[in-house]
Amino acid sequence: MISRIADYLASEFNICDKVLEITKDAEKIISLEFQKIDRVKEYNQLKVIRAMQVNNLSDTHFPGTTGYGYDDKGRDVLDDVYRDVFKAEDALVRHQIVSGTHALALCLSGILRPGDELLCATGKPYDTLEEVIGIRGEGGGSLKEFGVTYSQVELLENGKPDLEAIGKSINDRTRMVLVQRSRGYAWRQSLLIEDIERTIKFIKGIKNDIVVMVDNCYGEFVEEREPIEAGADLAAGSLIKNPGGGLAQTGGYIVGRKDCVSKAAYRLTTPGLGKKVGSSLGHNRLMFQGLFMAPHVVGESLKGAVLCSAVMKSLGFETSPGISDVRGDIIQAVKFNNPDSLIAFCQGIQKGSPVDSYVTPEPWDMPGYDSPVIMAAGAFIQGSSIELSADAPIKPPYIAYMQGGLVYEHVKLGIMIAIQKMLDKKLI
Repeated sequence: MISRIADYLASEFNICDKVLEITKDAEKIISLEFQKIDRVKEYNQLKVIRAMQVNNLSDTHFPGTTGYGYDDKGRDVLDDVYRDVFKAEDALVRHQIVSGTHALALCLSGILRPGDELLCATGKPYDTLEEVIGIRGEGGGSLKEFGVTYSQVELLENGKPDLEAIGKSINDRTRMVLVQRSRGYAWRQSLLIEDIERTIKFIKGIKNDIVVMVDNCYGEFVEEREPIEAGADLAAGSLIKNPGGGLAQTGGYIVGRKDCVSKAAYRLTTPGLGKKVGSSLGHNRLMFQGLFMAPHVVGESLKGAVLCSAVMKSLGFETSPGISDVRGDIIQAVKFNNPDSLIAFCQGIQKGSPVDSYVTPEPWDMPGYDSPVIMAAGAFIQGSSIELSADAPIKPPYIAYMQGGLVYEHVKLGIMIAIQKMLDKKLI
C-alpha cells in the first residue's frame, strides 16, 4: 500500500524519491507529538458534544430566519453552545461578523469610551487592527479619532509578556488590556493558556476593573482550556478559522462576561437591540456542524504543522514552533532568509491545493498590510485560515506562516510539493 501511494505521488504529482524519503523520515520522529495532539483533540471533542447535548440541540434549530430575526431559536442556541464550550457567561456568534478583526473591533468600540486608554500587552497587534486603533490611517473612525489613547508593551526576548513593564504602563485611564494569543506575523511563540492566565492575574492584581480581552484567532481547541477559563473578560475570533471547522461560510464570535458581550452586540446592531435581532439566513446548520468538526480539524491542522516543522528543519531551515514545542495556535513559521525560497514555498502550497491549484500566487500590496504579501490558499471558503494556506510578508527575514489543513493528508501533500518546487529551482 505504501508503495502504491509513493507510485501515485510520483506519477501524478511529480514528487521525487528524495522528497518522499525526507517526508517519511520526518513522520518517524513525530509520532509521539501526534499522540499528544490526539489527547487534546478527544477532550475538546467531548466538550463540544456535551455543550450541544446540554442545550438540547435539535434539527429544528438549523433552518434560518429572515428580516429582523426575532425569536431565532437556532441563533440563540448557537450562542448558548459557544457560551458553554468556552466556559463563558454569554456569547455572540453571528454570520454578520465578517472577520476576526471585525469581532475584535466590536469589543474595542463596545467597551472603550473617550478618555479611556487601551494597552496592548503583547507588542504591536496584528496588522489589520492598526487602523482600528489609530496607529496608522486617518478618517476611518478609529479609536484614536474618538479620544481613546493607546500604548503597548513589547514582549520579553523569550516571547512572554513583560509583567514588570505592563505594571508600569497601567494608569488611571487604562480601561482595557489586549492580549494577542497568536504570533501573527511575528517570529515568536504564541502564548499558551498558562501565559495568559499569569498575565491576567497580574493585571487584575493591579487594577481589578480593567477589561482583559484576548484575541483568540488561530488558538481555539489547540489546548484543553480557553482564555475565559484563564480569567479573560472577553475573547473573540473568526469562524473561518478554527471554530468554524472548515464548514462555516463566514462569521465571528465573541465570548465572555455578559455585560461585555452585550456592549459588543450593541456595536454590531444598535444600542437597545443588541443580540435580539439579526436573521440567520440559513447559516445555523453549518455553524453548528462546523463547531462539531472543529476539534478534529484543528488536530489535523496541528499534525500538518508539526510535519512541516520536522521536514523544514531537516532541510536546514529555522522553524517556530519546533517539533516538540507546546503550541498555542495552529501557525507554523519557517524562516527562509531570502525571498525566492519563500515565494517558491508558498507557490508549492498553492499547487498542492484542491481549489485553484493551477494559480500561481505572487506578492501584492494587500489592504491593511505595510509590505507586499504573498498568500497561497486553495480554499473552498475564501480566506479560510483553517484550510491550508501560507502567508508571507515580503520583507526580511522572509518568514512564511503556514496554517490550517482540514485533513492531514492534504497538508502533507502541500508540503511535499512545496519542497519539490524548491528543489526544482535549486533553492535547496
